[in-house]
Amino acid sequence: MKTIDELIAEGVTGKRVFVRADLNVPLSGTTITDDGRIRAVQPTVEKLVAAGARVVVASHLGRPKGAPDPAFSLAPAAARLGELIGADVAFATDTVGESARATVAGLGDGRVAVLENLRFNPGETSKDDAERGAFADQLAELADLYVGDGFGAVHRKHASVFDLPARLPHAAGDLIATEVGVLKKLTENVDRPYAVVLGGSKVSDKLGVIDHLLERADRILIGGGMAYTFLKAQGHEVGSSLLQEDQIPAVLEYLKRAEDKGVEFVLPVDVVVSETFPDLKAKAPTEHRTVPADAMPAGFIGLDNGPETNKLYASKLADAATVFWNGPMGVFEHPDYAEGTRAVAQALVDSSGFSVVGGGDSAAAVRTLGFDENAFGHISTGGGASLEYLEGKTLPGLAALED
Repeated sequence: MKTIDELIAEGVTGKRVFVRADLNVPLSGTTITDDGRIRAVQPTVEKLVAAGARVVVASHLGRPKGAPDPAFSLAPAAARLGELIGADVAFATDTVGESARATVAGLGDGRVAVLENLRFNPGETSKDDAERGAFADQLAELADLYVGDGFGAVHRKHASVFDLPARLPHAAGDLIATEVGVLKKLTENVDRPYAVVLGGSKVSDKLGVIDHLLERADRILIGGGMAYTFLKAQGHEVGSSLLQEDQIPAVLEYLKRAEDKGVEFVLPVDVVVSETFPDLKAKAPTEHRTVPADAMPAGFIGLDNGPETNKLYASKLADAATVFWNGPMGVFEHPDYAEGTRAVAQALVDSSGFSVVGGGDSAAAVRTLGFDENAFGHISTGGGASLEYLEGKTLPGLAALED
């Protein structure tokens, strides 16, 4: 995989360099609530600008249905990128149309443009190879070189991620190089003890990574909504908590395999429950209580790990040499149910081991709860991509960057 430094050494001055970034940032209206992904691609953009390239940045945002939708415009991300690099960033109001062609044609050396949301074009996400390829052909007309740096999208077989690199000389950006290097530390010659913390809502989203990590991890700690399927599998009442009953057979199999392999599987011993799901916008105080995980009252919803679980999980992470964490422990967006997630984050900060926060909601939680990002070994920009890499899958966007 060619690096961006090697590409620059070959000469990029005056050339149009298409940077497939991941600017899929959370928005409240037009206000960016977490600019982590924009900051993550900033070094690659600045490196190309310094080398005199004409930088064309492209990304998706959200899930528009193959047509323009103002709610998913990349205009706020383009403006924020300009603030970060300290220069005006041109913005094209389409992906491959008249505005895109004119905007790119107007770039001078060392200048930057951002195209509108790639998913406004149905060819970006099409499962039809010909339709996807046709869109990639149009994108290729806007550039001379390609740099893949949108790690959060490399697990997608999309036109700008998979098909476009085949049409242009290509290289991996600094972000992708960093992400891959970190993930190799989690899969090759891992320093032990190796602890994995998995949370989030659905156990089905994590089955593949659990299956793979049962062969590699020393401890697996489970929290979040997915924990209630595990507790139900053990025969406990889970009230009205999130439950994937159809996944109970798989969960039982994993618990048995963990026991057979000597992998420590850690589940909550107490949980914070309420009769209703909280209003995440108002964030007003709610009626809630802590109960043993094996004695949840019927009709109540489990919304966070309890204090004894927080202590237990901290103790299981204290001596870990390597920790991978993906998924919050509760409804961290509400202050009444953020302590489990906060406790895991604090345990990683306190640990002397190498800690990786696996993107997505976990990364958002770290920032929302006010932790110093530099206190962690690495905060990934791609939750889904990180999980699929750890499952051992081939990621289309990485395969496309191989020479």
